[in-house]
Amino acid sequence: MVESSVSFRVQKEDLSEAASWVARSLPTKNTQPVLRAVVITADDHGLEFAGFDYEVSSKVRINADIDQPGRVAVAGKLLADIVANMPSGPVEVSTNGNKLQLKGGSARFELPLMGLDDYPQLPSLPEVTGKISPAALTAAVTQVASAAGRDDTLPMLTGIHMEVNGTHLKLTATDRFRLALRSLEWEPTSPNVEAKLLIPAKTLLDNARTLDTHIEEPVEIAVGGADNVGADGLFGLHVSNRETTTRMLDADFPNVAPLLPKTHTCIATVEISPLMESIRRVSLVADRNAQIRLHFKQGELTLYASGADSGEASETIPAAFTGEDELLIAFNAGYLRDGLGVIGTDRVMFGFTESSRPAIMVPEPEELPEANADGTFPTPDTYFTYLLMPVRLPG
Repeated sequence: MVESSVSFRVQKEDLSEAASWVARSLPTKNTQPVLRAVVITADDHGLEFAGFDYEVSSKVRINADIDQPGRVAVAGKLLADIVANMPSGPVEVSTNGNKLQLKGGSARFELPLMGLDDYPQLPSLPEVTGKISPAALTAAVTQVASAAGRDDTLPMLTGIHMEVNGTHLKLTATDRFRLALRSLEWEPTSPNVEAKLLIPAKTLLDNARTLDTHIEEPVEIAVGGADNVGADGLFGLHVSNRETTTRMLDADFPNVAPLLPKTHTCIATVEISPLMESIRRVSLVADRNAQIRLHFKQGELTLYASGADSGEASETIPAAFTGEDELLIAFNAGYLRDGLGVIGTDRVMFGFTESSRPAIMVPEPEELPEANADGTFPTPDTYFTYLLMPVRLPG
């Protein structure tokens, strides 16, 4: 049953941006077809586009000339694809029976309307807890999401753990093989706010990537049920004309603090760009998900890779290495690239204990840590840490 009729005119670029932003989070397959819909509401305030699949909701408002207010639903991804390919200029949208008509230039489209009787009620944005710049949030989420798990049978590892302590935020993610930790500042509504949240990493990353990092308007973070991060807890983001909510994970994030080494027997610094290029080249002969071996010596780093049927490769690049005469350690090549790709600086500092123990990668500090009395090196104060489990070397 069609809930109502609508009629409005809107610029193609505005319509396309709104429809595609909501459609991006709609499910492609679902037992309830109505959840693949984008709901369009035309009222005195313009147009609202919304989508919801019981886990993630998205809403965006745009200006339009409304001739007949109402509320309708159409297939979201199809609408986004159609509008994206319509000619520039105004688009006239109206209902005709059980169809939604779109007219732009000489292009005409008709889409079947979807019934709203079974459409779930969209959640309201929780109370705003604080705000942060879009650029800072996007950078931090991108860094830690690289280490989040993708195995849905271990839900506690598929999230980003957000620890709130006053003006300080700490984001952490791990899949058991690597761990990423990022610290940053924000502006809470209450200076004494404390919370521990577990937010689905994929959803948070998708939302962060759509933020305009060039605007000064802050992103508002809204949390509901923060004291009990369970089935009723919602995490929301609001900026400008857009808002999203996602249901937080009902799981306990593991205690990762004991995994982070406080001292290292040796440290190394390397320029990231040549290192990434070297990894790419030597990995050409490696089997899928194979290890890459790193051999550190004074002033140099040699990378080795091999495959069962494709031969061997090696390459030496400059590196600063302190603490021991040499070190041989192996990592999963993909995990190593992921970590280097989100360090965010020109050079990286490695901290090692043993070739069989986790190593850390951090942005190279202005001053490298000096050795302690026992010859070890303390972990430098840093806003980002990427910890990587090594691969066992043969023999």
